Amino acid sequence: MQTVILVIHLLLALGMIAVILVQRSEGGGLGIGGGGGGGGGNFGVMSSRSAANLLTRTTAILAGAFMVTSLALALLSNTHTQSTSILDQAPVPAAEQPVEDTGPAAPTR
Repeated sequence: MQTVILVIHLLLALGMIAVILVQRSEGGGLGIGGGGGGGGGNFGVMSSRSAANLLTRTTAILAGAFMVTSLALALLSNTHTQSTSILDQAPVPAAEQPVEDTGPAAPTR
């Protein structure tokens, strides 16, 4: 199930990238693009305004679906984890036996 949602999530991300890159730049923050001369004629079925509305609506739908799949993946990953502590995984030390104290070692020549 998680793999299917992940594939859908990746396809939505690629779709959002494509739709956003197709949109005409208004030159908002950078002050570039979109301002020059042409492109005002109606060469297709849709005018430039209706195409912008369609692309904006498509972007919003893809973004909403992307958020839903993000939440679904987060919830699925949360249910598959076990709450364990790293201290529970540490090996238990073997019982230590006391070592006889023989005193200081004698120098050897």
